[in-house]
Amino acid sequence: MAAIDDFVKRQKEGATFVITAQMLRMEPEDFDTVAQVWLDDGGPGFNVVGVPHRVVIDDEFLISRVTVIKTRPSPAADS
Repeated sequence: MAAIDDFVKRQKEGATFVITAQMLRMEPEDFDTVAQVWLDDGGPGFNVVGVPHRVVIDDEFLISRVTVIKTRPSPAADS
């Protein structure tokens, strides 16, 4: 997921920022799947903070935006 790694490595450690489905050019259904993993395990160099924003699509609540905090340099930044 190069797009997210590029975006995260530009942030300073401890920075709080928002990641959206639109920003990653993902459909809400796909973003929801990835965001669920981030909620449970954290993302590449960040953790989700607060309550994710959800939208209703076909009578289903899907995560469309998350607020995250950068925890450490992204692994991609080390290469």
